[in-house]
Amino acid sequence: MTTTLPGLARRLDSIESSAIRDLLALTARDDVISLAGGLPATELIPVDRVREAAHAVLGESSSVQYGETSGWRRLREVVAALQSSVIGRAVDTSEVVITHGSQQALTLVAQALVDPGAVVVVDEPAYTGALQVFSIAGAEIHAIPIGDSGMDTVELERRLAAGLRPALVHTVSNFHNPRGVTMSESGRRHLAALAEQYGFWILEDDPYGEIWFDTPPPAPIASYSDRVVRLSSASKILAPALRVGWMVAPKPVCDAVELLKQGADLCGSSMTQQMAAEMLSDTDWLATHLIALRAEYGRRATALRTALDSAFGDRLSVSPADGGMFVWASFDDGTDTTILLPRALEQGVAFVPGRAFAESAAYAGSARMCFASSSAPILREAVSRLKAAHALS
Repeated sequence: MTTTLPGLARRLDSIESSAIRDLLALTARDDVISLAGGLPATELIPVDRVREAAHAVLGESSSVQYGETSGWRRLREVVAALQSSVIGRAVDTSEVVITHGSQQALTLVAQALVDPGAVVVVDEPAYTGALQVFSIAGAEIHAIPIGDSGMDTVELERRLAAGLRPALVHTVSNFHNPRGVTMSESGRRHLAALAEQYGFWILEDDPYGEIWFDTPPPAPIASYSDRVVRLSSASKILAPALRVGWMVAPKPVCDAVELLKQGADLCGSSMTQQMAAEMLSDTDWLATHLIALRAEYGRRATALRTALDSAFGDRLSVSPADGGMFVWASFDDGTDTTILLPRALEQGVAFVPGRAFAESAAYAGSARMCFASSSAPILREAVSRLKAAHALS
């Protein structure tokens, strides 16, 4: 007997699989050095400290039981204290929601603040995870180019004056994914002022802000406006497998997100949230860990940039690497990185072509490269393979 299966929801019609996730499946071979992913270095994850935290929290029965939808209270207190010092004002625990990674926070915030057909402004090039979320939400997406100082807020103001009315503006403020740049203090103040003037929400996505090399980034956008939802995560500084993210926002937004979260997962993992709280509240250990993490990632960033400059000279411009996990490289010799990628894979190296982050032909010669997950010698070998692939193109 033949059974006709019901159709899928129409919201899936506009969704495409992440080009980066698809690429990672192609680069899983042991002989490929992947600069394509956004994974922290496995050897820099503090496994021993994670083990200690697990042992400590398993002594409490609450670690294996359901918890509050908004997150384990002690972790919300820890996050509130940490964010208070960063933002420069007191953050109450009622302004904090713990989520299953910051990607869940991004999804829930979109559901809470964006109606189908509403306008959402994103960076160009954009974080692909955000594009997927806003597409699922049925948003009308507008892109504003970003340069060496982050989103072009002057261009945004021009479009706002011409009638653009976004419900939300999303930006990765520190060490941008994929562009690697950091929004200037003046840009943050300007964006905050525009939010106050035109009444939109700012979604400040900041998973990399603690991974600075020489100088901390400017104060968060949330320091300049109450119309900011700020996201961050333990994934890049502790361990991705904890799946602990958080959002800081005005209480009405947190209440709305908590209501939506009840329908998504009821609550997160009490165990991993308690582990995260145990580690994040150990301020002496955390400070020492972050110093080591920043130093090693800084060395790796320098190794990749130096190797690229040596291999390609003025044919390739590379973004500054002041923190985070990525550099943005752009060929100036007509190279199309989408065409280059298959040749690079044949040589045993992978990257993400620029057009995975934006459709514009302006990014055809660009590529995102991750320096975090490979040691300096491996990064130099990766560039050597990339140079060989480029010579064949």
